[in-house]
Amino acid sequence: MAGGDLFRDPRPLSSARRVDALSSLCEPSGVTTEQTDIPTSSPAAWGRPRLRTVTWHDPAVVAAGALERSGLEALEAIRDGVLPPPPIARLFPMDLVSVAEGRVEFRCAVDESAYNPIGVVHGGLVCTLLDTVAGCAVHSTLPRGTGYTSIELKVNYLRSVHAGSGPLTAVGTVVKPGRRVAFAEGEVRDASGQTVATASSSLLVFPIPG
Repeated sequence: MAGGDLFRDPRPLSSARRVDALSSLCEPSGVTTEQTDIPTSSPAAWGRPRLRTVTWHDPAVVAAGALERSGLEALEAIRDGVLPPPPIARLFPMDLVSVAEGRVEFRCAVDESAYNPIGVVHGGLVCTLLDTVAGCAVHSTLPRGTGYTSIELKVNYLRSVHAGSGPLTAVGTVVKPGRRVAFAEGEVRDASGQTVATASSSLLVFPIPG
């Protein structure tokens, strides 16, 4: 959800996608993982293949709802289930836990489907989580009709993450709001409370054409 792509769906938004219709579209969705007996040509030594299923809602729904609200109101609507989460929050199973002006907290499940070749969670998942909380922290300060996009993100990785590390908790905080550029920080902690990564972010703030 971090970045201006949230507001750039080229399709026209019909009245059916307006706020009065959004609540009925928010059925539960998420990710499941399981082993499967799907035929495969892989060597037997690899074991049975795993299956990960991702479900999501039309991203135009949350984009339309965000356009009708301030940033804080949009995030509160996602937290409260009035608006569906954006698809990225289902691909990387992230839940918005709390939001206030200038601060957000997300929780993210981790499993082996995000492992890299050396047997730990890929740093890209943690980076995405940091980009998300930094962007959403800035979003929470923006008035209606204003968008944002990340222009710089510096990540410091401090500890490896594995399936047993989760759930991860990520907090984003605005350091300096701005009408053109805003600055935010993010921190990710594992289930034991240890910091696994931090980030600083710069974000471009811009009006969304009506």
